[in-house]
Amino acid sequence: MTMMSPDAAGLAALEARLRQDLAWLEWPAKSWVPRRVVDGQDVTDVVIVGGGMAGLVASAMLTRLGVDNHVVLDRAKAGQEGPWVTYARMLTLRSPKELTGPAMGLPALTFRAFYEAQYGREAWRTLDRARRTLWMDYLTWYRKVLNLPVRNEVAVAGIQPRGDDLLALDISEAGATRQILARHIVLATGRDGLGGPYVPEIAARIDPRFWAHTADMIDFARLAGKRVAVVGAGASAMDNAAVALEAGAARLDLFIRRGDIPRINKFTGIGSQGVVHGFAGLPDEWKWRFLDHTLNAQTPPPRPSVLRVSAFPQAHFHLASPITDLTEIDDHVVVTTPKGRYEIDFLIFGTGFKVDLALRPELAEFAPHIRFWRDRFPSPKGMENAELETSPDLGEAFEFLEKVPGACPALSRLHCFNYPATLSHGKLSGDIPAISEGADRLARGIVRRLFVDDRERHFENLKAFATPEILGHEWRDADAPSAPQPAALDAST
Repeated sequence: MTMMSPDAAGLAALEARLRQDLAWLEWPAKSWVPRRVVDGQDVTDVVIVGGGMAGLVASAMLTRLGVDNHVVLDRAKAGQEGPWVTYARMLTLRSPKELTGPAMGLPALTFRAFYEAQYGREAWRTLDRARRTLWMDYLTWYRKVLNLPVRNEVAVAGIQPRGDDLLALDISEAGATRQILARHIVLATGRDGLGGPYVPEIAARIDPRFWAHTADMIDFARLAGKRVAVVGAGASAMDNAAVALEAGAARLDLFIRRGDIPRINKFTGIGSQGVVHGFAGLPDEWKWRFLDHTLNAQTPPPRPSVLRVSAFPQAHFHLASPITDLTEIDDHVVVTTPKGRYEIDFLIFGTGFKVDLALRPELAEFAPHIRFWRDRFPSPKGMENAELETSPDLGEAFEFLEKVPGACPALSRLHCFNYPATLSHGKLSGDIPAISEGADRLARGIVRRLFVDDRERHFENLKAFATPEILGHEWRDADAPSAPQPAALDAST
């Protein structure tokens, strides 16, 4: 895909327009949350863990609502947050270019505005989908023009509840560790935010040097001339297969459990503002029904991703071919399926992610108390679904709920703004289409809690406020006694 050189002057003009738009909207809103100092340490009102798309728009929404005492922490270097330039391997986004994503309803903040300002309207018209790396450029620009408080190369090692309605975070930065205090924490940690990559147990039969997950950093150049296999038929599986082929793999076998590749994107087909705002209001059994049907149908890989693989004659699609055995023999692996045995040099699992709090040491103190759907909602007969059963059961502001009421009240200050929130809130916290609406719901819930918790301070401020609007001489009381008037002169004198 050939790109023209970007027009810096056009982008500067867009930024000037955006500054004017924000000024007209009184952005940022007036800071209103009372500051706290505990044990001589400043308390941060909200700490957002994760500086990818979800973390950025959550920060922007808090800024919009006047919560300026917040910070975004990300362990990656600046410009490498999220999957876009790390383990994402598609050429373009899977979402249509017209989606406004994190723009929060501001036309000058959309990807389209960013693109047209640099490449022109005709280039936008002919664009199919946004290049993945250009989307990362857009998010970097988004962070810059909104002046969001992101701190890179900061890792969160642990989170602990305290007895004073605060949360403590153990962070590592520049080789040093320290603790910071927060009133609320938002986990904007992506697909694996409550666990990690899912790999079938059969992988344990072979040495780890023979395999990787699609979320791993893979040296594809090392696969040139090799026999590579990919497990799965999802978008990530296709993209990794394509990169292996483009890197010079001698043979690529794609093992697909199903008898056919999924063809219809069910949830996208009913996408609307009704789904965005109405899903959270569904009865539990209907939420389950919608997502169970969607998960069973599976999301098809994008057509360009499939064509990217099938363009290579050395690519082989094996349908109805679940892996039944893996055997390590000398310097290679033998893959067994119901259809045959295949010798390969390297295996890539495109098998998605799983919720497993044991993989998140930073949540160790909370893990025993977090309530999942399986803890209160029995799977409907015929709709048993492990992914849904391990979804966290969340409150209105994406906050975790307790298994046993009163056992861990601090959970109400810990918010799950990542992909596993889908069953509770719909697709508002992991994908581009409705990320702004999700961040709006999250931020408003946090704002409500901050105000309620500080009600005494706000009431004292109400009573203490004494700046007069009217000074007292702007009118005259018609019924008040008039001041004595000078006696009139007698005309005869």
